[in-house]
Amino acid sequence: MTTTNTQQAIVKEFRGIKDWWGKYGRLIELGRTLPVLTQSERTDDKLVKGCQVKTWYSSSVSEGKVFYRIDSLSLIIRGALTLLLGVLNGRTPQEIKNLDLFFIEQADLGELFSPVKANSLWKVINRMQADAAAYVQENNK
Repeated sequence: MTTTNTQQAIVKEFRGIKDWWGKYGRLIELGRTLPVLTQSERTDDKLVKGCQVKTWYSSSVSEGKVFYRIDSLSLIIRGALTLLLGVLNGRTPQEIKNLDLFFIEQADLGELFSPVKANSLWKVINRMQADAAAYVQENNK
């Protein structure tokens, strides 16, 4: 499935949920499905800088595709990360670098986050795209 199709599916699902509590509950439900990182993966060097909600992050490239491991103490952030991973995991660095993540706005997910949690989510997104850009640059040397 393309990144556009994946995002459109997310938008369709969340637009089908009419109330704020329903959307919030769905994100919490998704957050519970995100694999929890081990204590050895939850190290200070893997904390996303600037996040006020503790969020751990790592990325790697295998066979030209980027794979992320992410975890957070916040269930709502974990839910959003689950959606992000569905869109970004297993894509090429170039796809990720150039991707417009339209699903957050079009599915009205931003209204579910406090300013602190929204800031944390965007810090993770920026880090994911910055790492993808670095992988692209590294391969173009």
